[in-house]
Amino acid sequence: MTRVLVAGESWSVTSIHTKGFDSFTTVDYEEGGAALLGALDAGGFDVTYMPCHVAAKEFPWTLDELSSYDVVLLSDIGANTFLLPAQTFIKGQKTTNRLAVLRDWVRAGGGLGMVGGYMSFQGIEAKANYRGTPLAEVLPVTLETGDDREESPEGVTAHLTGSHAITAGVDASFPPLLGYQRFVPTASAEVLAAFDDDAPLLVVDGVGSGRTLAYASDIGPHWAPEEFTDWDGFTTMWQQAVTWLAGR
Repeated sequence: MTRVLVAGESWSVTSIHTKGFDSFTTVDYEEGGAALLGALDAGGFDVTYMPCHVAAKEFPWTLDELSSYDVVLLSDIGANTFLLPAQTFIKGQKTTNRLAVLRDWVRAGGGLGMVGGYMSFQGIEAKANYRGTPLAEVLPVTLETGDDREESPEGVTAHLTGSHAITAGVDASFPPLLGYQRFVPTASAEVLAAFDDDAPLLVVDGVGSGRTLAYASDIGPHWAPEEFTDWDGFTTMWQQAVTWLAGR
């Protein structure tokens, strides 16, 4: 059975409510990966899910720990979550660079996918900040230097650009998305889907003995409306993407 680690897709919101002279705060916690996790569960994969705050502490530190998985998917989780664990940020101690370990795992045969979001690739105000990290060396795309979001509230549609095991049986035209991230495929990469202005949506490549995937948009709100995540092609594409990343 293919073993998949999904990291990210969680956040907390702190709100200040002001009513005349008085104010109070509320805190809420949410997760946005239900559609993706549901698709993988329906496909019979062995899935481990680490929300952002869990991944900060428990994401694998060594190649041996990563060997427990065939595929790692990062979705809406910034580089600092991996680079600044409490041991380093609070205590000033040396720790393992987990992005370098993840890079080496890919080259040794692992399958890595990065899914778009405000804390993916470069992200909002470039705060995801993967450009220049060891992980950027194995992504199938070159990242921009700044904020790479392309907000499209009017909706943008993508289409297949060729045949591939990941997109077999998927409709040639996709339902609308509400935004994505700009990046440039590397010279050896293959673009499987693109928007009407030719901006890539889905890019794949082989790296060493492993495989990598970059998906420019989201797998949940707000860039991916329910019309998109309820589409049969969403489930088919992600099940086949994980199978391909695992080298099956």
